[in-house]
Amino acid sequence: MIKNLRNVSLLLAFALSFVACNKDRLQVDPVNQVLSSNYYQTELHVAEALIGAYDPVGWTMAFGQWISPVMFGEIRSDNANAGGDPSNNDQPGWQEFDDFRETNINTLIHPLYRRSYIGINRVNSLLSNTDTSNPEMASDAVQVYLAEAKFLRAFYHFEVFRHFGPIPVVTEELAPDAVNLERNTLSEVMQQIINDCEAAAAVLPTLPASGQEGRATKGAALALMGKAYLYWADLSGDNAEKFDAAASALQEVVDLGIYELVDDMGSLYTQGSRNTTEAVFEIQHNPLYQSDWGWFEGIDGNGIIQLCGIRGLCAEHPTYEAGWGFMAVTEGLYNHFLDDDHYRRDVTIASEATLEQDMIDAGLSCDPIIDATQNNPIDYTGYFQVKYQNFKAFAGTNVNGGNEHLTKAQNTHYIRYADVLLMLAEALHRGSGDDGSAMAHIDALRERAAGPGDNAGEFRTASQLMADEGFSLLDVIWYERRAEFACEGDRWTDLVRSGRAESGLFVGDGDKEGNFSEDNLWLPIALEETVLASGLTSYPDASLFN
Repeated sequence: MIKNLRNVSLLLAFALSFVACNKDRLQVDPVNQVLSSNYYQTELHVAEALIGAYDPVGWTMAFGQWISPVMFGEIRSDNANAGGDPSNNDQPGWQEFDDFRETNINTLIHPLYRRSYIGINRVNSLLSNTDTSNPEMASDAVQVYLAEAKFLRAFYHFEVFRHFGPIPVVTEELAPDAVNLERNTLSEVMQQIINDCEAAAAVLPTLPASGQEGRATKGAALALMGKAYLYWADLSGDNAEKFDAAASALQEVVDLGIYELVDDMGSLYTQGSRNTTEAVFEIQHNPLYQSDWGWFEGIDGNGIIQLCGIRGLCAEHPTYEAGWGFMAVTEGLYNHFLDDDHYRRDVTIASEATLEQDMIDAGLSCDPIIDATQNNPIDYTGYFQVKYQNFKAFAGTNVNGGNEHLTKAQNTHYIRYADVLLMLAEALHRGSGDDGSAMAHIDALRERAAGPGDNAGEFRTASQLMADEGFSLLDVIWYERRAEFACEGDRWTDLVRSGRAESGLFVGDGDKEGNFSEDNLWLPIALEETVLASGLTSYPDASLFN
């Protein structure tokens, strides 16, 4: 994941995980006990193992399936549908996931689950076997490495939690016979995430060292802690104390004084834009991996760029090349943007009309959509996400012979400073009730959303929206979250944690309509896991949320 340490031996990464074997299971695969117990003898060994622990963060493909967090957070929601080719059966796992037809043998859910626990196991191997009483391990650098590992353990637990609900908390290296895992409670899961974030934030640097972009920082740990507290507050019944705790952590991020909103929101999504002043934690992708269609497990490139590009796009288009049409934007998302929010809308979504205008502006003549029916006709709306778009400039940027479809170097936005501000606004409003401060944070985003430059007096403030549109302040927050982070992977989990995921969202929405029920709030843990661990249930019991 991290560019200047990519030459670490792959042998170590494989030895410290259970990814290398088709018999790979959370509960049963042995870690090489001799290697893990004897390897960690120097600072360099810990640094190398840490790179292996970071690696799954950036996977957009694993175990033969696309597993981007962006797709998981959007395709299940009212923002997007699976898309793909006209058969309505392109990537069947994604079609089932989109339409709420998934079961515990769906092809996506096990790779998603395994990805996080592979990361957790690599972290636990590092933490369990690094002897800090050894003089070789007494350096400040080792303490930072251990703090990074704790951040990663929090990250992986949070990622698997927000799709599967309360899941097994694992804080020790798994033994070969560890088959008795079961789900922990909501409180146990969230407390572990928060404990790891707190421990990490106390040690991590404020800024990464030069050339180490993408590494965990104090701000990243505090922001993840704030996000975890928001989920905990919502899922435990609008707990004001938890909202206050979220606000405290997120205010610490603001008080660091190192993050700011970029002037032009559109610049966040242009080819080559990476690690801006708005990046609190950004998943790194690079074109260095020798990925091809014979070996593309755990690719480091952003594979969804090709997967979610515009299907059937005219080859002459000046900026984009055609992709495979996944993550098809809904008309409902396009219509969500208010009349004075078109700049932010157009940063997020293209339409057939805007693609045609691109051709006219370039002095070219062809129908930009060669054949709209190349897209899944049930999901096709004529609208396309452009935050993770297939830029022609990506072509040929792979440097080690990898396939250009698998080695796109556009990073994934995981937590932007905009998210910190909106989460803080929400926590302040729903906790202490400091609505004045909450609206000030919202207004900062709304001014930027109006376009580059000074927009003072040129946008409607939160209070004006409330007056003009009849919104409550919480309505404004929900409006802003959907508009600001559309097609970035937070929509579905925002709906679930806030209790707003309900069947009315999908009226008129292709195959989704009529399929959703409360049983679909959480994904089932795969059959391959539950048959091995008799105490591990497919779905979380309601008692786990008490």
